[in-house]
Amino acid sequence: MKRSLRIGVWSMLLVLGSVLSFFHLQASVQADGEGQTVYVIPVKDTVERGMAAFLNRTTEEARENGVDHIIFEIDTPGGRVDAAGDIGEIFQDLDVPNSAFVTNRAYSAGSYIALNADSIYMKQTATMGASGVINSDGTAADKKAQSAWISAMVAAAESTGRDPLYARAMADASVDLKDYGAPEGEFLTLGATDAEEVGYAEGIVDDRNELLSVLGLSDATVIEENPTLSENIARFLTDPVVIPILLSIASIGLVVELYSPGFGIPGTMGALSLVLFFYGHIVAGLAGYEAIILLVLGIGLVIAEFFLPGGIAGIAGIVAIVSSLMLSSADMGHMAMSIGIALLVTIVVSIVLFKFVGLERGFFRHIILNDSTSSEKGYVSSQNRLDLIGMEGEAITPLRPSGTADFNGERLDVVSEGGFIPVHQTVKIMKTEGSRIVVREVKKADQEEETN
Repeated sequence: MKRSLRIGVWSMLLVLGSVLSFFHLQASVQADGEGQTVYVIPVKDTVERGMAAFLNRTTEEARENGVDHIIFEIDTPGGRVDAAGDIGEIFQDLDVPNSAFVTNRAYSAGSYIALNADSIYMKQTATMGASGVINSDGTAADKKAQSAWISAMVAAAESTGRDPLYARAMADASVDLKDYGAPEGEFLTLGATDAEEVGYAEGIVDDRNELLSVLGLSDATVIEENPTLSENIARFLTDPVVIPILLSIASIGLVVELYSPGFGIPGTMGALSLVLFFYGHIVAGLAGYEAIILLVLGIGLVIAEFFLPGGIAGIAGIVAIVSSLMLSSADMGHMAMSIGIALLVTIVVSIVLFKFVGLERGFFRHIILNDSTSSEKGYVSSQNRLDLIGMEGEAITPLRPSGTADFNGERLDVVSEGGFIPVHQTVKIMKTEGSRIVVREVKKADQEEETN
């Protein structure tokens, strides 16, 4: 009996130990992230609309694939405020746990992106902040834009439970935080240690592996997302510096093509630049089919202007092309500036070509009349009175240099060969060109010689 009881107790202990070991093992597996998936998405280089399109695609893909965590590896000097706003909305709508890992720098728009993540981790040498908003020419933005950006930074910090004071100091130089190296007049930039101290970083890690360990995901399957070739091209083509260059090449190519026989390299380069411009903006999600339709319509109207009178088609075509460019832009002001730069460059090139090439070549040779209708080539505007040459008469009005003279009772409109001829002076017809009769004053000495 005792033996049976002893066996039963040991059996129960063995079963209990097995159950506890099983749950402990499961907890260990879960803690290490085995069977879980982590997406690593880079946020690098300039923040622009192409980056926003890339992050929208990858986060949507992560959501559809049911990943367990997303790590955004951030190293950016900042960029466009509007693009950062779009990225912030992507983060706010994201229902997948995520972390921002600042590997080097998260300045300006980069710090705003980091503040929208669920958690922030930094390398020891990483920094974040310096988020003052400036214009494309490097000058400070107007007060309205600055106020909106400061509010966005504060809201991002508050959305993740962080003290908004430091976010404000990153974007507002009037905040005095000299204890963190940002006295009044300077934007706050936090190193990793200071960021952790003020609650702007959950921890400092050396690399991604350590971060995965801290997150309990060291054994998780890691999938690295990178921009596709088309996304990289789109990011380059939508860069604020590249846009005016593309538009300038497109317009210059068209102008040079007008001076060239046939359709050659200049026209091809111009057309290719225009295609690249719209390709980049379509991939980045900035341009739609309505912009393409307007562009094609505008080009068609401009071409039609060469064959239709009035100028209405040309004006409508230019308006359609400019409208298509503006519809493709996320920033109307920058696009207007880019169009202005392209127009200025094109005008300069046109002047140079006109000066050194003229209008005798290329497309212009078909629409410009180059032949002159001079008398040397046999052209006259009316009947040529050759019979008048050599006749003498009297100026009945002063010739300054045109006037009227009488020749044997016939009053004729004449023009002097030289300067002023007083009234009643004797004049002689030297040549006639249609209705134009050229006379010369006959001096008294000349009259006496003819008499002798």
